[in-house]
Amino acid sequence: MLIGSLLAAITALLLLAFAPGAAADGTAIVGTLKGPDGAPLASVTLTVDGPGFTNSGVSGADGLFRIEVPEGGTYQLSVDETSLPAGISLSKPADQSRSILVLMGDKKVLFSFVSGDSVAASSTSSFTWARISQLLMDGLFFGILIALGAVGLNLIFGTTGLTNFSHGELLTLGAFTAIVLNELGLNLIIAAPIAIVISAFMWGWGQNRILWKPLRRRRTGLIASMVVTIGLAITIRYVLLLFFGGSPRSYQQFAGQPGLEFGPVSVTPKSIVFAILAAIAIAATVLWLQRSRIGKATRAVSDNPALASATGIDVERVISVVWILGAGLAAFAGIYLGSTQDVTWNMGQRLLLVMFAAVTLGGLGTIYGAIAGALVVGMFVQLSTLFIPTEMKTVGALFLMIIILLVRPQGILGRRERVG
Repeated sequence: MLIGSLLAAITALLLLAFAPGAAADGTAIVGTLKGPDGAPLASVTLTVDGPGFTNSGVSGADGLFRIEVPEGGTYQLSVDETSLPAGISLSKPADQSRSILVLMGDKKVLFSFVSGDSVAASSTSSFTWARISQLLMDGLFFGILIALGAVGLNLIFGTTGLTNFSHGELLTLGAFTAIVLNELGLNLIIAAPIAIVISAFMWGWGQNRILWKPLRRRRTGLIASMVVTIGLAITIRYVLLLFFGGSPRSYQQFAGQPGLEFGPVSVTPKSIVFAILAAIAIAATVLWLQRSRIGKATRAVSDNPALASATGIDVERVISVVWILGAGLAAFAGIYLGSTQDVTWNMGQRLLLVMFAAVTLGGLGTIYGAIAGALVVGMFVQLSTLFIPTEMKTVGALFLMIIILLVRPQGILGRRERVG
């Protein structure tokens, strides 16, 4: 406990000391330009037009661009296609000039690019075997990423009955803890495991000790606790926005890697390494639950907390361990997600509903259900881009969740229970 408290205090001081404020950033349109192979696109010119206002910017060596605007409003963002590297073009011609609504702070925009060789093919048919194979591979990796967060979410629900709407923020906190350590000079290879350990004890054990354990002692109802998680999620998001600002950040290592070609599929080395490590972490969690003494106690608490307590199991100790494990897995997922895209203050919020779709599909409270549901949802979300725009692919996961609730509410591997 003393070590955990010291780590929490050190991390809090680092966050306060090295996080820039949000107010200095002003209002701007920001984004990162990356080619179809994930490599950053540098020296691309973009222009923003508004009522009585025109400004332009150029993407840097890391693909980042930032164009200041005087105030919130609707602006026209245009890409100078003549400044794109040879053989690279916009996958959607409509993206060459698009209307952007800026409310306050930074407005992040995304662009999708394709190589010149693939333009003709994509214009004739969206259902090529090469594209389907690539989407299946991307869906597998995305599913493994979702599984990391969903397993922790399901473990916490299974042992406490808590539907944790702040679980997405555990991913964000893990990613930003790694960002702080990375910007302090630690290589991501070293910063990532340290960030996972700090997050597990500070955001997992510490959160349970300070907040959830006292609420359980007061016998706070599950509905009231769920409302607390929603308030906690909003608080964490806007505290991160206050200290780190709305501008996206990226890790200093392994950015813009060229993809490795495996037939029709292109995969970056970092994606392969993260996916393998994530699969090992998930497998280790399953073995821990099945073989270890504390894992068996966790399953007993999940089945019947009162009976487990009567047989001598320390229920509070089990719950503390589950929070540590769940926060550690979530931090790993956040770092994994941050390596594939920019780290932003609301990145966990965007993934939360996808994780809920996965655990709903697989079955609430079952670890195998979380894994199976995550893989199905990951592939379904990616394949849905064959029919809908990439920006709307999360809708596919929510649609799948609605269908499974109508057809099989207990999920694929969940058990049917009678209420009343």
